[in-house]
Amino acid sequence: MNGALKAAWALTAFVVLAGIGFWIGTGRPVFAVFIVLGVLTGVGALLTGRTTAPGRTGPKENNPS
Repeated sequence: MNGALKAAWALTAFVVLAGIGFWIGTGRPVFAVFIVLGVLTGVGALLTGRTTAPGRTGPKENNPS
């Protein structure tokens, strides 16, 4: 996992935790949007970022030789 991917996951976690914290702190359920968007971002990254998943390799080269 490279630095940019780690930063993206950290930002996703921050958004979810901020949403939870603000929802608890203010009692306003509008902050559930942060939680939903953070979770959707994480799920989307898992589904589309298959080349970065553990045990997986990148796309095969098309090397006609």
